[in-house]
Amino acid sequence: MFTGQLPFSTHADRPYIALAPMEGLMDHHLRDLLTRVGGIDHCVTEFIRVTQQVYPAKVFRRYCPELLNGGKTPAGTPVHVQLLGSDPELMAANARKAAMLGAPAIDLNFGCPAKTVNKSQGGAVLLQYPDLLARITSAVRAAVPAHIPVSAKMRLGFADKELALDNARALASGGIQWLTVHARTKTEGYKPPAYWDWIARIKETTDIPVIANGEIWTPQQARQCMAESHSDLIMIGRGLVAVPDLALQIKADHGLLAHSAHHWQQHLEMMQALIPCLAHLPEKAQTDRLKQWLHYFSLQSLEIRAVFEKVKRQRSLQDFFNSLAETSADVAANPPNASDYKAYQHQGF
Repeated sequence: MFTGQLPFSTHADRPYIALAPMEGLMDHHLRDLLTRVGGIDHCVTEFIRVTQQVYPAKVFRRYCPELLNGGKTPAGTPVHVQLLGSDPELMAANARKAAMLGAPAIDLNFGCPAKTVNKSQGGAVLLQYPDLLARITSAVRAAVPAHIPVSAKMRLGFADKELALDNARALASGGIQWLTVHARTKTEGYKPPAYWDWIARIKETTDIPVIANGEIWTPQQARQCMAESHSDLIMIGRGLVAVPDLALQIKADHGLLAHSAHHWQQHLEMMQALIPCLAHLPEKAQTDRLKQWLHYFSLQSLEIRAVFEKVKRQRSLQDFFNSLAETSADVAANPPNASDYKAYQHQGF
């Protein structure tokens, strides 16, 4: 039986905002930068795929260097370790190891839609087997010390939503302390809309807290999500990458603090703060990583959209930075009009 404290139990003021794991993007460098901005209450690592062994400490610390800092980012934000796999015993053993190394909480991934992951019986594919979900969560909960919470993240289903409520009940029966629900199925990917009303249905059928996730890009969408999901616990991924101060904007919108939205040029300055963290990568990989973040910025900023269109084909770091400086100055002097670009419709990644 769980004897610890839920991370949001001491946060009387809501909404409570978690930073979502994003494979291939949300590493410890980006967690550090985003939590320094503020407003984020906890983070979750990219998933550690559990297949055939109990990993040595160095693997857990590679995914979560914050384990060497008391399980927190330099800004003091807790970082939960996420595992992905289908073998109950191996998942349990690796969860026990992560807890021993200092993970403040263990999260189980039943939501990843990636084909390579699903083919190896991980992530969202397991949403076809509620009994297996219950066995995995039960094994993990039994293996992890009673004071450390265990949570799970799921989508609304694999091909459809038929088993959504069954899956939620199965996970709850396994003893998890809360459930995060990405309000789309695997087949719906990341395409809008997110079906937040299904989260309300899941809350009605379980007796554990539920965190709402999916398609939150603005404070207004956060309010709508909370209203439709009946949850004041929310998780944001792409929205926080695109708008690093979104958590602060949301909390300001609820009167929890005072905050003026960042200017687009502040976002570019923040992106450049990532540069020293990429020095170990080949030059092209560094440029690609910077363009990746710039692309996310461009989804919510017309000015950065104009910058991105000019620099996205640059291959060398020097050419990229030269073009970035020149284009940023041009955009500041001559702001773009919305009519300059076709309406953007996100199609997922």
